[in-house]
Amino acid sequence: MKKELYGLVICGGQSTRMGTDKSLIDYHGKPQRYYVYEMLEWICDKVFISCNSSQKESITEPYKTLPDLPQYEKIGPMAALLTAFNYYPDHNFLVVGCDYPYLTTKDLKEFAKSVKPEEIASAFYNHEENVYEPLLAWYSHKSKNEIQRMYGNEEFSLQRFLRENEAGKYQTMRPKNLVSVDTPEDCQIAKETIIRKSHF
Repeated sequence: MKKELYGLVICGGQSTRMGTDKSLIDYHGKPQRYYVYEMLEWICDKVFISCNSSQKESITEPYKTLPDLPQYEKIGPMAALLTAFNYYPDHNFLVVGCDYPYLTTKDLKEFAKSVKPEEIASAFYNHEENVYEPLLAWYSHKSKNEIQRMYGNEEFSLQRFLRENEAGKYQTMRPKNLVSVDTPEDCQIAKETIIRKSHF
């Protein structure tokens, strides 16, 4: 029987370089966290917004939330997965951060189709910088024990998890859509680019 795929929108916290909560930035007519949620609904059986306790207060229905459990707070994105596996230990998760305004539903659908079920995890791979994109990734239920082990050793890097476990490397046909927007200047460029594209 095929395991249900659950989607996880990673809000993140207050970005020091951006100076504001990236999940609230409006690139597409709504806060980015809701835009990503709706993209994931096309692919996943159920979707949650992973957030901290203060962000939860501002997230409205019908969006479902999965606030970080208290023991995992302040360890970065690994908290989202540890919390998700705590509630749903037998599910696979498609994880998407709010840092990628150019990302499309098509990009995510193609990635989801490329995933090999026997892999422990798979992620978009940035060949230019030779790094995984841990917040554009699929984590199987089999990754739970290893991520918990790392947490127990106070190792909180998902990049390290993906490398050490030789996760699948997915190379998209549209690498420009993988640009992570982290500064106010890049944010303004992204908004202008997206508006321009929508007029064609």
